[in-house]
Amino acid sequence: MSVHDFPITLMDGTTTSLKAFEGQVLLLVNTATKCGLAGQFSELEALYQTYKGQGLQVIGFPCNQFKNQEPGSNEEVLAECQLNFGVTFPLTQKIDVNGPSEYPLFTHLKKEKKGLLGDDIKWNFTKFLVSKKGDVLKRVAPQVSPNSMIKEIEKALKA
Repeated sequence: MSVHDFPITLMDGTTTSLKAFEGQVLLLVNTATKCGLAGQFSELEALYQTYKGQGLQVIGFPCNQFKNQEPGSNEEVLAECQLNFGVTFPLTQKIDVNGPSEYPLFTHLKKEKKGLLGDDIKWNFTKFLVSKKGDVLKRVAPQVSPNSMIKEIEKALKA
């Protein structure tokens, strides 16, 4: 099973498959606008702008499972991401990344790349780097800067 086998529902309500991004390197991130790590939106956007022409696709997955740090509606989340953080990369509708209602894509991501202290996502801004073929290459902890992934992103883009 590949990441490309999973559907996602974008903020505008359209459902697509990650198969639409086959052949691109994916950076998949669970996000929250009220999180102390929300500054990472700027880094993610900068990576997206720098590398999208070479085949990088960043996708944000807003999640309110950690201390109510994404309480708004989908529309409010989208507006805040665009206005306050300048986000232009795609965002999905809000999801759960852990528990009985967790988004199946995150079940797969966690199975492919386990965390240091178990499988569950521990906080907002856990990052997964995915190859052009849909293989999960790396899981990066929330507090680690997206910019620390530049070498891995460039390597994946050349593969």
